Amino acid sequence: MRRLIPLLAVLACVLTGCGETNLSALKPQGPIAEEQFGLMKLAVYIMVGVVVVVFAISAYVLIRYRKRPGQDEIPEQVEGNHTLEVIWTVIPIVLLLILAVPTVSTTFKLAKDYSGDKNALQVKVTAKQFWWEFEYPGLGVVTAQDLWIPTDKTIQLTLTSSDVVHSFWVPALAGKMDTNPGMENKMYLKAPKEGVYKGKCAELCGASHALMDFKVVAVSPDKFDAWVAKMKAPVSVPAEAKTGEQLFKDNCLSCHAVGDQGTRVGPNLTDIANREKVAGFLDNTKENLKDWIADPQKIKPGTMMPKVELNENELNEIVNYLSNLK
Repeated sequence: MRRLIPLLAVLACVLTGCGETNLSALKPQGPIAEEQFGLMKLAVYIMVGVVVVVFAISAYVLIRYRKRPGQDEIPEQVEGNHTLEVIWTVIPIVLLLILAVPTVSTTFKLAKDYSGDKNALQVKVTAKQFWWEFEYPGLGVVTAQDLWIPTDKTIQLTLTSSDVVHSFWVPALAGKMDTNPGMENKMYLKAPKEGVYKGKCAELCGASHALMDFKVVAVSPDKFDAWVAKMKAPVSVPAEAKTGEQLFKDNCLSCHAVGDQGTRVGPNLTDIANREKVAGFLDNTKENLKDWIADPQKIKPGTMMPKVELNENELNEIVNYLSNLK
């Protein structure tokens, strides 16, 4: 134990430094996350203060009133000290008020609904096993896995689920919010700086819960408008990808959409060639894309994507088509 305890203490100190800036609630990158982090710090300061005071008093009592050599009589029994009782009753109440007042105030502030605000960007978020769909009702754009937002703008999110309970969480920008089947929850977030902020599902939702990742891509308003225009533009692919395009239409459009074609059972694949990840967590390479299409259950157990029977040549053609879909 003498060796193990110091080792665990060192490991705890070292591991607290692990993590990514854009995937940590302890490194807030937006105003909502900063307010929530402030509440966490306040709670920690209060708890540390209580621990220090209690341990100090305990140490003083143990030393000051320890049994002395030759002391055999029973110590004086003291009880019913009204002054002490008032002190240790009032102090916790005061500490709870110090914590409760800003917590309640911030909770109501962050629950504000911007659904009717014309200056806020409205986005409908639908969680599915195991991916995320993002729909911009006012813009006529639907995408998956990558939530594009303009900087310095309020983003009003309306969250729901198509199957089981999930939880939407972008640690660096805002706290968690459950997505429930058959109902809508609402939250908002802001990103003052351009960047890519990683998101997670924070509710155990099935076999591939840990792989249900997504990204929030914050760009300048001009870049966002350009992205919207590109997403709404007609899809075109080079001549060498036409065979793969037809194979995709024959085998995949019953579940996926590209542009204004197809359905939304599975993720919208418009602009998939420009995404950083395949299936939410694999690097977007032709090899990974091919492995994913060939055997989705091997990559993401429990996913609703079926295995499509394709020969090697057909698989390569579809991968070539998707790799040019930008």
